[in-house]
Amino acid sequence: MPNTTTPTPPDATVTHPEQLLSDVAKLPTLPGVYRYFDAQGQVLYVGKAINLKKRVSSYFQKNHSGTRIGQMVSKIVRLETTVVRSEAEALLLENNLIKTLNPKYNILFRDDKSYPYLKISVPIHPHDQFARVSYYRGAVDKQHHYFGPYPSAVAVKEAILLMQKVFRLRTCEESVFRNRTRPCLLYQIKRCSGPCVGYIVAADYAQGVTHAERFLQGDTQNVMTELEARMMSHADKLEFEQAAELRNQVAALSHVLHQQSVDNVLDRDVDILAVKVQGGRACVNLAMVRGGRHLGDRPYFPVQVQDSIGLDLDDDGTPVDTAERSVESQVLDAFVAQHYLHVPVPPILVVSAPVSMALLAALSVQLGVKVSAIHQPKEHRRIWLDMAQTNAQLQLARLLSEEGSQLARTRALCDALDLMPDDIDDLRIECFDISHTAGELTQASCVVFHHHTLQNKEYRRYNINDITPGDDYAAMRQVLLRRYSKLSEALQEAQRTGITPVGIGKMPHLVLVDGGKGQVTMAHDVFTQLGLDVSLIVGVEKGEGRRIGLEELVFADGRNKVYLGKDSAALMLIAQIRDEAHRFAITGMRAARAKVRMDGGQLEEIPGIGPKRRARLLQRFGGVRGVTLASVDDMVSVEGISHELAQTIYRALH
Repeated sequence: MPNTTTPTPPDATVTHPEQLLSDVAKLPTLPGVYRYFDAQGQVLYVGKAINLKKRVSSYFQKNHSGTRIGQMVSKIVRLETTVVRSEAEALLLENNLIKTLNPKYNILFRDDKSYPYLKISVPIHPHDQFARVSYYRGAVDKQHHYFGPYPSAVAVKEAILLMQKVFRLRTCEESVFRNRTRPCLLYQIKRCSGPCVGYIVAADYAQGVTHAERFLQGDTQNVMTELEARMMSHADKLEFEQAAELRNQVAALSHVLHQQSVDNVLDRDVDILAVKVQGGRACVNLAMVRGGRHLGDRPYFPVQVQDSIGLDLDDDGTPVDTAERSVESQVLDAFVAQHYLHVPVPPILVVSAPVSMALLAALSVQLGVKVSAIHQPKEHRRIWLDMAQTNAQLQLARLLSEEGSQLARTRALCDALDLMPDDIDDLRIECFDISHTAGELTQASCVVFHHHTLQNKEYRRYNINDITPGDDYAAMRQVLLRRYSKLSEALQEAQRTGITPVGIGKMPHLVLVDGGKGQVTMAHDVFTQLGLDVSLIVGVEKGEGRRIGLEELVFADGRNKVYLGKDSAALMLIAQIRDEAHRFAITGMRAARAKVRMDGGQLEEIPGIGPKRRARLLQRFGGVRGVTLASVDDMVSVEGISHELAQTIYRALH
């Protein structure tokens, strides 16, 4: 029977709901993940435990007042748990939830950009005998061969250039490759062997592909030895032209190997992790070694470091912030746990601070690969780690410098517009812009400024329909209604019931619209209709001659227009946000326009319309819209379009 003793509150001044304490008392003694929520329904903290009952109870059974744990525990009003089968499953679920829920008191690495790969395509059809090397980003499959991941697109492109110089592999698209009648410029400059026009036989090309793959896997010395042996064989047969080609390959390969600051064939795949903590911020610099070659590095900057350190407890209630678990170690633990959930992990990690052995064991079980971490490395690994630590320090210094100027700009804006957020770091601005082409394909953009920077993951585009073409005011009305209607309803419901619904989003402290009095008046009407505060609305009106730096601010609450001055840090920030909204709107509109005019996607679905007929129709009528407006007789005038097919097209498009 589970122990049903009600835990005592950790501090006499903190009173937790009876339901919460009852839920804690009923927890099972099984591994799992727990989530704490505050009164507004926001997630405070996500943690894992081998024994849920023991771990969670320890937060409520001891006095943590005056500590970060005490600050967090005082805000907890609700608890959720999920039971799993093992610590490895708990690790996976915990870090997936951290990335999804963005809890306030967890160290969070927000960079979810996928890593690029070098892809060597495997011929699918029997007549495709020449593999292609290309840049690739996305999910990998078993059909083709992928090498990486690489830390950046530049690193992949350098590797592709190497494949061209040394092994002369093709990089052209299939459509280009199959339709060549003479060699391209890459053949002329000796970066392709010309398989498209039969200048190399399939067997020799396949051997080059094999050598390239072995080189990328780190088998460089054997590749060099084989190339040298083939070179000498051709020379013995007096085949000096072929020998010269192989000599050039050997020379290029040797040059690449000498360019590496460190080359050791024993370490094929290694990740080097260096962490620096300063000024409340941290940087984890990830350097990658693949196939024995150092490919470069990539910095990561976690958020909420100061609020998160020491919040996890051992099962006996001791905070995990003792000397053996330094801040650097806790940051590295968070990075390893979150980063390698969805990225291939090499067998060796070289680290600047100790990493939890339990974490490595759980990762090994979850991923099916034995993962070991080496702290205080020697020889070439020491050189790699020193390089990574230097880069981490430089990147962190750059970040702190940039954030200092960003904070100054945010503070200047708050002072200029009398904004008073509870926390200046939490200031949120949303900016709207409208874009269209002569009234067609109208799109509205919304960009978000938060935490002193633009948050591109929160950007949104809205397709505007059912308005008079070119009516920017109606477009602004539609986008504001769509953006804030549900939020307004939720806020009104919260006022009536006193309960804030979960997941409704946050109202910004400032709403910018790109435009003057007309757009501001429209925004004022929408906010009045929704019962929202019109003082949040500010229009950015272009100055004389539409010159940058002369913009004036128009207020929806009746205040006089304001000109902040062209050297104002506040105006520079507003202009940056406004310009980003304009860029985001116009790129979306252009993409939509290009799709309608060029790709002929609707035509592809019509039986009897192949690439040639589709191209002729698009060329004759200027795009899908033109084909839609054409009559059956107009379509019949296009080569290859019969009267029956024209009727089929007309019916499909109408």
